[in-house]
Amino acid sequence: MSNFKYEIVEKIAVLSEKGNWTKELNKVSWNERAAKYDIRDWNHEEGKIGKGITLTDEEVQILKDALGDI
Repeated sequence: MSNFKYEIVEKIAVLSEKGNWTKELNKVSWNERAAKYDIRDWNHEEGKIGKGITLTDEEVQILKDALGDI
């Protein structure tokens, strides 16, 4: 397993909660790179991170527009 660093630079929203796990939308910097929008499961109490996706500013705008259409 490779080591990686992350920093949640902006907490935006908790989308859902299940036990100690939350699905969150945050801006996260991975390995000291520029922060991107990030949707993933987190267990902050145990320091665990679930699978998720990262999105650029442009991808978030496209997603926002698409969600506005439904």
